Amino acid sequence: MKGENIFKRKDGRWEARYIKGRDVTGKIVYGFCYGKTYREAKEKADGYKIVLSQQPAAGKIILPQARSQRLSHYCDEWLRACRYRLKESTCNRYETAVNNHIRPRLGNLFPQEIGDETASAFASLLLSEGLAPKTVKDILAVLRLIMKHASKQLPGLIGDIGYAVPKSPKKESRVLSYDEQEKLITYLAKDSDACKFGILLAMFTGLRIGELCALKWDNISLKERTLRVTATMQRIKNDGEGSRTKVVIGTPKSDLSTRVIPLSDAALRLCRSMDVKNRNAYILTGSEIFMEPRTLQYRLKRYAEDCGIEGVHFHTLRHTFATRCVEAGFELKSLSEILGHATTSITLERYVHSSLTLKRENMQKLTAVGL
Repeated sequence: MKGENIFKRKDGRWEARYIKGRDVTGKIVYGFCYGKTYREAKEKADGYKIVLSQQPAAGKIILPQARSQRLSHYCDEWLRACRYRLKESTCNRYETAVNNHIRPRLGNLFPQEIGDETASAFASLLLSEGLAPKTVKDILAVLRLIMKHASKQLPGLIGDIGYAVPKSPKKESRVLSYDEQEKLITYLAKDSDACKFGILLAMFTGLRIGELCALKWDNISLKERTLRVTATMQRIKNDGEGSRTKVVIGTPKSDLSTRVIPLSDAALRLCRSMDVKNRNAYILTGSEIFMEPRTLQYRLKRYAEDCGIEGVHFHTLRHTFATRCVEAGFELKSLSEILGHATTSITLERYVHSSLTLKRENMQKLTAVGL
């Protein structure tokens, strides 16, 4: 009869639909019964309707999505959303965390099955496989973002997951001694070329390796004595055809990483010593062909070895610059902005390493207060 929602299927059976309840958005959720005859299908549906009529209202809230979609589904949804609002390099990091760690171990679970205990067990497994605590923390942060995305579709079913990751032992970052710094500067200044000049410029300004590789002569103003950081370069995974990785030039690490750095007298003299007419040329090559970070890292390693200096990578120059600035009495807020940090605490915790000489000088100040 019309309005009963019963009809004959192509396979010859009769199908009767009945209202099981509503989902959390208020949308009707139907149940289905099948029979060889119209009467059989109708009787089955009427039986379910009687049972449902005796249930409390809460029992009529149906959440079909909660049990039909596993975490892997929400991983895909979240990654697709990320591609529209985040940089390609950030999306690549997220995809690596999802595809290498989260999906293989948790992808087949339903989101509501993942709680604090599951997250902690997952963290312990990653640590047992030799991943660094910092890496594990980053992977769990991605998991939390995916769970937050899923919770918007499954309100009330998913809570915020908590986890405890052992802290990594704090490593003392490598800082060049005064002798090592002088050796490297002397080496780079002798028989200098564009690459050596670029490394020297980084020593005088604290630039990151990607920022230096993307830096062009148009970013330097000798008249205003400034250097503008507007781009960074990095090698990331290539999702297209061809090689497995590719070099991309994009915006700096964060909004505060886009900055103007005043040039010191030494940095200004260094820039004036280079006779470059093409303002669109890259600093490291003197041409419109760039040098990628991996190549620059190899060059620096070779230069350091020639000077008899061990354990040097490009970030060592940045650490050294920040430390020398503090030793020279830099105001911390200015230093933080020159380095492109979001807060001064990052500058203090990650980059500033007071020398024993400076510590002695500060201890001597106690004499003035009777200690």
